[in-house]
Amino acid sequence: MTHVFAESVDGYPRGGAESFDRSRASIHDTAGSVVDPVDAQGEDYDEEYFTDSDDPDPDRFVNFSLLSHLAVRLRDKVPRGTHVKSSIPYPRAFTGKDIVSTIQSQIQRELLINHGISTADRRIALQVARSLQQQLFFYEVEWGDKPLQDGVEDVYMFLDDIEGTSEGPREREELPTAVITMLTKCYASICTEGEPCYSFTCPRRRVNWLNTVDPAVISSLPESEINRQSIIYRTISQEEQYIQDLDTVEALFIKPLRRATHIMSATRLDEFIEEVFSNILDLRECNKRLIEALYVRQREQAPIIQRIGDVFLEAARSFRYAYPTYVGRLPLAEKRFKDEMEENAELRLFFEECARQSARQQESRRLDVKHLLNRPPEHLQKYPLALEAIMKATTDGNPDVYYLAEAIQAIKGLQGVAQLRTFQAAMGKGPTGKWEWHDLVPKDIREGLSKTEAKRQSIIFELIKGEMAYVKDLESIETMYIQPLRAAEPPIIPRERLNSFISDVYHNYSEIYTHHRKLLNRLHEIQREEHPTIKSVTAPLLDAALNFRDAYMEYIPNYPIAAYRIDDEFANNPDFKVFAEKCVRHPDAHRLDMKNFIYRPIPRLLRYELLLKNILDETPSGHEDREAIPEVLEIIKFIGKDTEPGVQSAKQKVQLWCYNANLVFKTGESVDMDLLNESRSLVHAGKLLRQPDTGFEWSGWTELFVLLFDNYLVLTKTKEKDGITKYHVNRRPIPLDLLNLASFNDPPIQRSTSILRLGLGSNKHTDDRGTPSALGSGVPDSAGDPRFLYPCTIHYTGRLGGIYTLFTESQQARAEWKQKVDEALVLRKVVQESNKVFEMEPLSTDTFSVPTLSASNTAPSWNHENALTGKVTCSVPFNTPDGRELVAIGCAEGVWIGFRHDSKSMRRVLHLKMVTQCAMLEDFGMFLVLADKALFAYHIEALVPSSPQSAHASQTPQRVNGTRDVHFFSVGQQGGRTLVIYMKKKGLDSVFRVLEPVVEKINERSKAPASFTSRFGIRPARSEWFRLYREFFLPSESFDLVFLKAKIAILCTKGFEIMDLADFKSVTIPLRDDGHERLAKRCESCKPVGMFRVDNEFLLCYDEFGIYVNKHGSPSRPSGTIEWEGTAERVAMHWPYILLFDSRFIEVRQVSTGLLAQIIPGNEIRCIWDGRGTSSGTASASGEGPKQPMNLEPRIHVVTSVSEPPHGQPSQGGRMRTIAQHVFELMPTVLLYPPGPLTSPSNSAYFPQSGSPPHSPSFVQNTLTQSVSWR
Repeated sequence: MTHVFAESVDGYPRGGAESFDRSRASIHDTAGSVVDPVDAQGEDYDEEYFTDSDDPDPDRFVNFSLLSHLAVRLRDKVPRGTHVKSSIPYPRAFTGKDIVSTIQSQIQRELLINHGISTADRRIALQVARSLQQQLFFYEVEWGDKPLQDGVEDVYMFLDDIEGTSEGPREREELPTAVITMLTKCYASICTEGEPCYSFTCPRRRVNWLNTVDPAVISSLPESEINRQSIIYRTISQEEQYIQDLDTVEALFIKPLRRATHIMSATRLDEFIEEVFSNILDLRECNKRLIEALYVRQREQAPIIQRIGDVFLEAARSFRYAYPTYVGRLPLAEKRFKDEMEENAELRLFFEECARQSARQQESRRLDVKHLLNRPPEHLQKYPLALEAIMKATTDGNPDVYYLAEAIQAIKGLQGVAQLRTFQAAMGKGPTGKWEWHDLVPKDIREGLSKTEAKRQSIIFELIKGEMAYVKDLESIETMYIQPLRAAEPPIIPRERLNSFISDVYHNYSEIYTHHRKLLNRLHEIQREEHPTIKSVTAPLLDAALNFRDAYMEYIPNYPIAAYRIDDEFANNPDFKVFAEKCVRHPDAHRLDMKNFIYRPIPRLLRYELLLKNILDETPSGHEDREAIPEVLEIIKFIGKDTEPGVQSAKQKVQLWCYNANLVFKTGESVDMDLLNESRSLVHAGKLLRQPDTGFEWSGWTELFVLLFDNYLVLTKTKEKDGITKYHVNRRPIPLDLLNLASFNDPPIQRSTSILRLGLGSNKHTDDRGTPSALGSGVPDSAGDPRFLYPCTIHYTGRLGGIYTLFTESQQARAEWKQKVDEALVLRKVVQESNKVFEMEPLSTDTFSVPTLSASNTAPSWNHENALTGKVTCSVPFNTPDGRELVAIGCAEGVWIGFRHDSKSMRRVLHLKMVTQCAMLEDFGMFLVLADKALFAYHIEALVPSSPQSAHASQTPQRVNGTRDVHFFSVGQQGGRTLVIYMKKKGLDSVFRVLEPVVEKINERSKAPASFTSRFGIRPARSEWFRLYREFFLPSESFDLVFLKAKIAILCTKGFEIMDLADFKSVTIPLRDDGHERLAKRCESCKPVGMFRVDNEFLLCYDEFGIYVNKHGSPSRPSGTIEWEGTAERVAMHWPYILLFDSRFIEVRQVSTGLLAQIIPGNEIRCIWDGRGTSSGTASASGEGPKQPMNLEPRIHVVTSVSEPPHGQPSQGGRMRTIAQHVFELMPTVLLYPPGPLTSPSNSAYFPQSGSPPHSPSFVQNTLTQSVSWR
């Protein structure tokens, strides 16, 4: 028998293009829909879908159109188990759902591959199961006769199972027989998957709709209506085939691909599917709704469909978003598919296997992904053609004409929007990204616009198109540069400065991108809604301009810095150069380099101005843009104007960095001028001339390029190589604090004139009275050169300074230089005054004085009638037990004690001659004084009583040494002991005695009665206050001794002798081994004056320079030495600064970097207390201990001379004129701009630490090892 299965349910054919015709004689409730072969009901197929087996195609001998073959498959595959019905268990039984699921799993692949029908609807399998039931292939256990249902209500068994027979195959005549026409193939070998073949019985041959209609009805229809109905039915068939193709995309590609995690990660798979297949499944749902509406219309108006235009008009409305979105993304989807197929071999094999499977099952038809991806736009283009054909065949007066026309217009509009979406999705890339306004607007619409409006629309389109290209370039910054730089292994830029580089170069570009992405989305939305004639884009532009103002205000001034960082990295990092050149060849780079991309935001604002002005010119009067566009223009103009100061500041900053990078110092003469500091500025720069050091004409004039910074004046010679100008420093840079203008008014001289008196190059003062010489005098530098040169004379107060005379070529240039130097000096003074590290607070201004040189030979010693105290030599502050803050000051005529900051309270308490050093041991109540090379110890209570009882304490001192041979002493703590070490000379040796105070003896002595004869005497005490702890000698002249944490450092002619008092083992630093010959010679010629600890290093200070060494004594920084501006007679430290005392000024430098922080000028200025000599100041004075905040308590005393009569003393003809000595303490201040690490560029580690250009010394530890550690 022949069993025919029809394929429709409620008028919904699901069997391909030919199924509609065959459904006329079908049962209308036996259709199925299309599903994926891995649907939940097809788990068996899931496991077999592309799996390897011995038989590559186990179904090749199975004919699924024969019911007997399906019966055998059902008996083999159906799951059996024990089921209970009416309380009776039935072994080896199964339910109706089991039967339907098994048949479904067998035929679904056949339907999909061979017939292009997916089977989400299980009713085809249900009808096959009922056919088998009717032929008693299985039976209901209670022998019920109701039809089988796709459920678990009924239980079924095979006859063989109930009889207990074997499970072997039944005889052929016992199997059910039938032909399932739905699954049959054409017998003709040349039949293909396209049109039906010649055979009249070909399953693919469509049954003409005329054969399904009553002939009487057909005969009553005109030829045009018959043609119209044929077109309608053909359109429905095409719609069915289209839906089947979309089902195939999901079943054959999307779902299997989601499980293919071996191809790529699940996240990437989802991203790939989303980008390639986009919203294709949404299109299927839209078209399913359309076909359902067509079936409903067919059912309602059968056999002749009267009206169909309204159905397509409604469909166009539902297509409005889905189709333009898909078509717009299609070029990008095809590109992503192509790229992934080229790069991913696994994916390529997967799709090839899919294609082979489809081809093997369908013989000639091979399903191709690219073809299926292009089905939606192709199908969308067919709608207007089909509807126009229907409309032409529609008779006049039929209301369907109106609906058809509207539907045609709506769908054409969808095509236009889809084309627009394609343009928008391209973001300026590819052929579609190059479309212009006229390419997207139909000719009839363009011709309907005035020339002015057409031009206006074209400009608006240009603005949107430019915004797309701009946003794409901003996206490219992330994809082409930032992501590859972060992901590079090995890193292109070292990790420690990669973030700094990205921040300095790209800055806040992401913030700008966010604003413009939002703006572009709004412009695209307006474009889609109003295309092809846009009313206005001013509103989103105004909103964006208000929002992105701050982002541009930050980004634009940073561009000079970004460009500099790129150039600098390009020049110094070969890997980055290769990377940058590779990026230029990137398809999205348009052959532009990195600097072009970071420059893009700057001209974009100007482009807005130009385009908006052009739009305004073409806007008719009365249009809202006439008022709105000027508002936007004003905001954009203000952004450009407001960024100008920041740009200039950044340019100057970059200029400073360039000078810093290209300044070249002579070996060992580099000076860190702190040019990378945020507050640094270049005041002026230009050419000046100088006569060679020889002073002879024929030597020629030297052209200098002079740089005037806000802190230094630098004389350089320029040399250019490979397009880079290097500035070779000609003289040591001059700090502005030590610069004075000597003369800028000297008359000019001719260039050919000898200027022996105005020569530059020595520290000798020149004659400031230069006069013009006669023409032709001397040997001319250039024959007949009559030009005048204008001298500029300056004075450099530093150790290597003197009078410098430079020349300008015009009076105007000299006046400009004078003006700029004056400005720089005033600016420097103001800044230093506002940010000085120390202030001089007076301790005494009217007590101490010395006679002038002319009166010194006749001036008497100090007495009550004569106020001359002699030279102030030392001081020490201390507190009494009752809390009084006092200060002791030693002079040539004795020791004075008084209240701090109260000059009139000073009283002489000790009448000792030649006092040179004093110290206070507050914990022992003891005052030490070195006078005339004799060391004495006093009870402080005897000098400054804190109570009436202590006023009578003995003032008899303890003489610490036996003879007058003490040169200096030092007080400190070590190993929990308070020690006093003094040095005395013995021939060429330095003998050191280490003493320890004996508390019991000191207290015992303090109880002894004082006698009048010993009050001011120096006889030995009856009991010793000190005991000898150690004694050693050093075969070298010594100058000072510093206590370290566990050792002592002796400053001597050999350098710094580090000694352990426990065993007297010592080492001399700095090490003068191979490679440091120049340093060794320099150290031998200079005097050591101080040593300070800086974190894990030590700063060794000589009178002319300083050097950092590691714990082994080797130089630790590649920058070499730090040259002092003056000659340091003494050095002191107040963390985090060191102070160097020249007789003319105090030099304040940062102890960790050596940077010059302040110059304090003075006359005969000397340090009289360096922070040592008190119980609380010994450790910090040597720099011991961890890095700590600045102590705001004064720790340094100085004295300076003032040539004036002492207070209350009249001048006596000049011979008794005295020099007042003012004593100050250096009071720390709170800086407005406290010192810190270099912050421009954002990470100073970015810049290479080398001798040229100079940088702040790095903290790189020397890798040399030393057997002896003296820390």
